[in-house]
Amino acid sequence: MSVVVRFAPSPTGRLHIGNIRTAVLNYLFTLKSNGKFLLRLDDTDQERSTQEFADAIKADLDWLGIPTGWSVRQSDRLARYDEAAEKLKASGHLYPCYESEDELDRRRKRQMARGLPPIYDRAALKLSNEERAAFEAEGRRPHWRFRLPNTEANEPLKPLPTIVSWNDLVRGDQTVDLGSLSDPVLIRADGTYLYTLTSIIDDIDLGITHIVRGADHITN
Repeated sequence: MSVVVRFAPSPTGRLHIGNIRTAVLNYLFTLKSNGKFLLRLDDTDQERSTQEFADAIKADLDWLGIPTGWSVRQSDRLARYDEAAEKLKASGHLYPCYESEDELDRRRKRQMARGLPPIYDRAALKLSNEERAAFEAEGRRPHWRFRLPNTEANEPLKPLPTIVSWNDLVRGDQTVDLGSLSDPVLIRADGTYLYTLTSIIDDIDLGITHIVRGADHITN
């Protein structure tokens, strides 16, 4: 299997030492394995992304001696993300939620006060069509969550311990309990995509074989 890796900065600011470390490690890994290094611009954050920051990122990577031809700009792939999102909605893997951030914050605090983990309770899955229509009539626009596969047929809304495991080439065997996580938001209420959706689609389409990132992204 030929190694294919990617470095995917967002042009919402300049590179910092953590970004640079990730870029260098990805590039060195491809040199060692005679692999392929791809540079992807994660620029779906339309409010904060600027060409000035994209140019600054390119200049920094040029100085480091890392190839800087953009393989992909996510802003050029919105139709592809739309296609994938519609499939996920149709299959029930994405579901609409109408809570505001304040409502979610109050709910988390109530759960913690009761000694419960502050994860999303899937209340939106209990809404009737009439209740959803009422929210829409109020002008609320849904954000969309991905339904994690952590339930059983007899309790379709209750998260249960569900272990996902894999072998990390640096950290060894890793596990994450999906029962301890909220269903992640993949589409914001304004219709823009979070990188947790777009990055996965790009990684699949580009044939990425190895992900080299900071440890803080393990559960992503």
